[in-house]
Amino acid sequence: MRKKSLIDYKIFVPSLIIMIGISIPFALYEAESLELLNAIFDSIVNNFSWGYLWYGVILVVAGLYLSFSKYGQVVLGDPKEKPRFTLFEYASILIAMGVGSTIMRTGMLQWTSVANDPPAGVEAGSAEALLWGNAYSMFLWGFQVFAIFVMIAPAMGYILHVRKRPLMRISEACRVLFGDKFTDGIGGRLLDVLFLISILAGASVTLGLGAPIITQNLSHLFGIQVNFTLTITVTIIWVLLFSLSAYLGIERGIKRLSTWNMYIAGFFAVFILIGGPGVFILNYFSDSVSFLLSNYLNMSLNTDSVHQGEASHIQSNTVFWYAYSATWAMLHSVFAAKISRGRTIKEMILTYLLAPTLISWIATGVLGGLGVHRYLSGDLSVLNLVKENDRMAAIPDILSTLPFGEVAIIIFMVVALIFLTTTLDSTTYTVAAYTSTRDMSKFEPPKLLRIIIAAIITGFALVLMRIGGLAPLEVISGLMGLPVIIIQFILIYAAKRMIDEDRAWSNNIR
Repeated sequence: MRKKSLIDYKIFVPSLIIMIGISIPFALYEAESLELLNAIFDSIVNNFSWGYLWYGVILVVAGLYLSFSKYGQVVLGDPKEKPRFTLFEYASILIAMGVGSTIMRTGMLQWTSVANDPPAGVEAGSAEALLWGNAYSMFLWGFQVFAIFVMIAPAMGYILHVRKRPLMRISEACRVLFGDKFTDGIGGRLLDVLFLISILAGASVTLGLGAPIITQNLSHLFGIQVNFTLTITVTIIWVLLFSLSAYLGIERGIKRLSTWNMYIAGFFAVFILIGGPGVFILNYFSDSVSFLLSNYLNMSLNTDSVHQGEASHIQSNTVFWYAYSATWAMLHSVFAAKISRGRTIKEMILTYLLAPTLISWIATGVLGGLGVHRYLSGDLSVLNLVKENDRMAAIPDILSTLPFGEVAIIIFMVVALIFLTTTLDSTTYTVAAYTSTRDMSKFEPPKLLRIIIAAIITGFALVLMRIGGLAPLEVISGLMGLPVIIIQFILIYAAKRMIDEDRAWSNNIR
């Protein structure tokens, strides 16, 4: 009897070939590629800002509809079965996957981009610009982006835990709409290859962009220069961590890291409040939330159509943020579906909409509040620092103003490193599950396959960091969000169609 292959080469090999084919010209002609891709992206901003903004709003509405209609009570699995994780563990895993280390970067420095380039009619560096800055940073980690992340999950969770389909793939969820011929043929392969390309590209970019969060802090602590040797050393340590976590699996690896990091991050926030300008941070947090809620619709739908000139940071960055988030949507949803056995569709969607949003707003309030206070008090010229130097270099400068500044930098690095690890171990685990030939409704993805995926992601990232091509790949990751958006709406309808066919809103509820 022929032994079954560990991996589905029909979707994995084409994905790798396309990734290599994309990356080579980026590396050889980085400046030209970046110029071309940015021109394409600027054209999208100019012509389709309105579409991306409405896309985010529509997904939030769709999420609320699925949650509070009869579909929300459908259990993903046996209604008699207890959820796989407690609510705290479940929320912690989704937070770690949803926000990752990016919140450490945007929470501390995103306000500077808006303060330096505020909306039309607002003076750069003014008090109003500072309020726009932190409020916008919170907006980025609001309901729209987490709706983007989770809205494929109902379809994926349903095929995996209710219909017990062996393959946890986008193509499989589309079977109810397009039939067996499409799903088992070239159409289904194309969908699965698109998933893998978008995730491999996004993971490589995350690994490449995440390293400076650690290297710049190490440089500040030990007075050493940031070079490729330091970067590769940090990256290898990080890769070993997320490979080990992915190897151990969800229960022993990802879950433990995620829950530990919630406690460490909470301690770090209290440390900043007590050792830093706690009263100012709490006041500024209140002002930021108030300003955000007062301007939420404005940030959600405003395109500055009556203002002439170039798009402000808020306008262009929101479109890129949604587009880039869309490339990660399939990964987040597939992973959320895998860990949601025993949860209702309502519990899954609302936990993803609320838990990461709450943590992100707190992180932005504390980290952003510290930076703004140092700018206003004159301790640091933060707005000039982010213009003149590597942006990440401003983080240790801000943290070092705290009592026991070196301790603060170390704790920051630990939290950031664990967030980076939980993001990529979740990614590695999910890609392994997606490409595995095992029955994913019953088993975990093979451990060897998880290590292979980790090695491939690391290899891409290190090569692109060394020879160039990472910046163009980041832009192409954003552009790849366009087809994913179409797939999202198809899969939302597919989830409704499957649930209606099975009458699960009456047969599969608690």
